[in-house]
Amino acid sequence: MRPLALIDYKGLREKKGIKYSKSRLKQLEGENKFPKRTYLSKVRVAWSEPEIDQYIADRIADRDRKSAA
Repeated sequence: MRPLALIDYKGLREKKGIKYSKSRLKQLEGENKFPKRTYLSKVRVAWSEPEIDQYIADRIADRDRKSAA
């Protein structure tokens, strides 16, 4: 199992290419369409990097399924 790692909002944008606004991320989380955030303090949040990687892999798999149909 991969060690647990967290990624902040800046990391989502710069390392993972996820450029949703903060409000859009919160909306997607509420709709269970994006991994849930973890509160590190009252104002600082991060996401599980393995969950983010899985989210990206799932989007790619969806794309590939649709293009194969």
